[in-house]
Amino acid sequence: MTDLSDSFEEYPARIRDPRPAAPPSLPLIAQYGLALVFVALATGLAFLVQHLMSAPNVTLIYVLPVIISATLFGWGPSLLAVAAGVIAFDFFFTEPYYSLRMTNPPEIWAAALLFVIASIVTFVAEQSRRRAMEAREAAEQAQALQALAHMVIEGRSQSQILQAAATALHRIFRAPAAILMQRENRFEAVATAGSAQITEADREAARGALSSRENTRGDTYPYVGAYFDFWPISTPAGCNCVLGVDFLHAARERPQSPEQIIEVIAASVAAAFAPRS
Repeated sequence: MTDLSDSFEEYPARIRDPRPAAPPSLPLIAQYGLALVFVALATGLAFLVQHLMSAPNVTLIYVLPVIISATLFGWGPSLLAVAAGVIAFDFFFTEPYYSLRMTNPPEIWAAALLFVIASIVTFVAEQSRRRAMEAREAAEQAQALQALAHMVIEGRSQSQILQAAATALHRIFRAPAAILMQRENRFEAVATAGSAQITEADREAARGALSSRENTRGDTYPYVGAYFDFWPISTPAGCNCVLGVDFLHAARERPQSPEQIIEVIAASVAAAFAPRS
């Protein structure tokens, strides 16, 4: 077994993972704006075909922006598309034209039916979108853990396994991640991913997690100002290190129970320091 302080000398202390965990999502205002653009495009299409069909049938065109908005953005923008579609249909395609007042009963029923159908489509499309996102996240999680497991099974170096562990944390939680190791009186980041930035407050929180052997949470007493949550790791070689995830700068909300994933990754890190025959 090589000396731990020497095994990392040839590797940079802050290894970066250039790959983002997921494509950046559009700002909320942009999502709502695009929903209105989709309705405007549907209105233009309706003007082009209105001479080919009756006004009640034109309502079917306004289901399209609802489906697109629900699939891409979820509840809020799709419900805006529902409301905007009903208003646009009423304003442009029912008598009296260019007014929100309707006098023709068939057109009133058509507008009401548009609202009901579009609302149902919104619900179905959002449920499908949510299930697809959950499946994609589960697949990403499995791939990250599989890559880390391969590193351990193949007997890669400690530095490579630590970097794979930091990358797995980053990909799974879509947050900056780091592994810190205590060397004498200093805490050094031996692997990072997601452009993790370690502050002095984070180092103090890591030191507290290691000394108490308890998890710490970022920006909570007594570690106000720290960004990272830290979990101490016990290794066969007595290595003093912690896993850290910066949930305050994550692309998604902090999960309710991240400990299950952390335990799996911590076991892989501990295996990296197990004596090898």
